[in-house]
Amino acid sequence: MDIQAEKIELAKRLLDTEDKNIIDAIKSVFESFDSEEWGDLPDKVITDVKESVKQIDMGQGIQHAQARETYKKWL
Repeated sequence: MDIQAEKIELAKRLLDTEDKNIIDAIKSVFESFDSEEWGDLPDKVITDVKESVKQIDMGQGIQHAQARETYKKWL
């Protein structure tokens, strides 16, 4: 499933729920990412993660199975 399809599916599920606990949990997730509290991670790691997220959002990522196959000798 591509990122857009996943976002649509999540949006549908959010719109369909009346469970305040689920809504609060989702808000909490967004708030934790919005605050960008990276703890004691090095700047290089933070920069790399942000760049990776941008690449995934642009559809430049690879499937997990493909990555595992490519790097299986190190796993």
